[in-house]
Amino acid sequence: MSALGEMVEEITDGVDAVFLFSPTASHYEGFEEEDGPPTVVVATENSVDAERFVELPLAFRDLRERIRFGIEGGIDRGFIEESATVVCAASLFDDGIDTVTQVSAGEFTRSGVYDLFVDSRADAAVIRDVLDVTIELGKKGQKGKQVGALFVVGDAGKVMNKSRSLSYNPFEKSHVHVGDPIVNVMLKEFSRLDGAFVISDSGKIVSAYRYLEPSAEGTDIPKGLGARHMAAAAITRDTNAIAIVLSESDGLVRAFSGGELILELDPEEY
Repeated sequence: MSALGEMVEEITDGVDAVFLFSPTASHYEGFEEEDGPPTVVVATENSVDAERFVELPLAFRDLRERIRFGIEGGIDRGFIEESATVVCAASLFDDGIDTVTQVSAGEFTRSGVYDLFVDSRADAAVIRDVLDVTIELGKKGQKGKQVGALFVVGDAGKVMNKSRSLSYNPFEKSHVHVGDPIVNVMLKEFSRLDGAFVISDSGKIVSAYRYLEPSAEGTDIPKGLGARHMAAAAITRDTNAIAIVLSESDGLVRAFSGGELILELDPEEY
């Protein structure tokens, strides 16, 4: 056997599962026909009708983060154990699968990104749309300037009761939803002003310019994060909402749930 063949055999030998990231139908069928470990498909949609499927809510240009999300989803859905060793086949350079690597699920510290989508009462598509807006705003800023923003998603009634208006609410009598391209432009424009956006479980924009008033007592956030992050942590501790924050100072996007920081990402990597 050639050295290359020995290397491939070493990577695939004795693994507990194969994770295919956005495979073609022929790739998936080929793996399913093999008498080997179970196959888990990780993609934005289940176009191959896989029995074991983890939905990707974001494109995840960074391969490590893509693999991390797939593994977290695989563990959460019971496809693999936390001690599992898996082979991951994914695209790194083009649209086809060109990279194969062996990963121990236990090597990853849970990032929280999977839990952000699965454990929230808000619709996963709504969270994805809010993240998309926040990430794009983090990349481009507003009119060439870096800005900060705070989006509170879900449990809107309770969030409104724990906040007050800083100005006229431009969405008071509207029925617009996040994800609409025109609405997203409006959100980016209004992000230049103070206050949080409040978004319902279904994605309706309930309000802009909200000053969050939950007590910050007992809230523990990493050093260096300011009032916007403290408010985000506190409102998610006191409600069933999640909060997504774009930091004006370092440009990172952070998400909070249950009063805790559960996700931190760099918009430039997505």
